[in-house]
Order: sequence, then structure tokens, then C-alpha cells
Amino acid sequence: MSGRVLALAGLVQALAQVRRIADTGHADASVLGTALDSVFRIDADSPADVYGDSTALRPGLMLLRDYFTSQSRDEQLPRLALAVMQLERRFVRDDAMARRVQAGIRAQAAAAQRLGSSTHPEVLAALGGLYSETLSHLRPRVQVQGNPHYLGQATVVAEVRAVLLAAVRSAVLWRQLGGSLWDFLLRRGELAAAVRAHLG
Repeated sequence: MSGRVLALAGLVQALAQVRRIADTGHADASVLGTALDSVFRIDADSPADVYGDSTALRPGLMLLRDYFTSQSRDEQLPRLALAVMQLERRFVRDDAMARRVQAGIRAQAAAAQRLGSSTHPEVLAALGGLYSETLSHLRPRVQVQGNPHYLGQATVVAEVRAVLLAAVRSAVLWRQLGGSLWDFLLRRGELAAAVRAHLG
């Protein structure tokens, strides 16, 4: 359950950044880095290693704590998380798309290394383009609401899509670790306890 909670924290942490970017046009640099780095860690040894270490997921763990204690103030975030989980289920059934996305990520990993950052504008644009060319064609589409001023800017839209790709990566990890939508109905207490254990 511990690893599953980290994947879930990675998912909601990325989606909180999607909401922030869509509303303000800007992301939290360190949280954005955690999300984008996770996209390139395809063969990590543990769930914590996907995100660098578990401390990088503290914002996401706090969001989960607020959700499980009914203190969350963002009604859109749970809906986005559900939409991404549904998208992930369709994505993993499409072998050709999965291969295309993985090849695109591996190609950009080299670019990120050359440019010195997974959050370099060129990398964000490429990952956003990869999401647009692949996952955005699956149904139901993930609908992101925000400030029309920012969502009308190509660079902001690309950044939103790049972080959505990171959210899907966490959803894949969640499923690989045995997570499912049933956990929210049948194992909510265990999830909440695992969140508290990580937060200390």
C-alpha cells in the first residue's frame, strides 16, 4: 500500500500543477521538475525512485490527506484524477500507442539530458506535442478548466499537456502496483493510514 500511495500522490501532485498552470500560467518549478523527471524514469527500481525520493511527493501526500479527511477545497482535482485513471486504462490497451509514447519519451530523455533539464521549454513543448498526438485522441478526453487567457497560449497548453503525461505515468505506476478505483471504495482507510505514515 505504501508504494501505491506514492503513485497516487504523484498523480494528484501533477494534476494540481495542471490546475495551477491553467489558472495562472505558471507552475511551481520544483514540483514541475518532480513530475517531468518521473516521465523519464521508466525503469526505476522503486516507486520512490520514480519521483527522486518520497519527500518530493509531500505536496501530493498533503493533498491526499485533505481529500481523505474531506478537507479538500478543489472539487475539480478528484474529477481530473478519475478522468486520468480512465484514460490510462484505455491507453494501456492500445499497444501501438503505448510503444509510440515510450519511443517519444526515450527520444526526449536524450534532449533533456543535453539541455540540462526535464523542464526546459523545448522538452515541455515536445512532451506536450507527444500527448497531443497520442493520448489526447483517446476518449473520454481529459478536460482541463482554467483561465482562457492562459489556455489560449500555445506554450501554456504544451506545458499542461506535458504535465498530464506525467499524471498518466503515475496512473500507470498506480495500476502496476495493484491500485484500482475499487481502493477508493473498499480500502480508503488503508490509503489514508499510508498517507499519514509517509507524512509522519
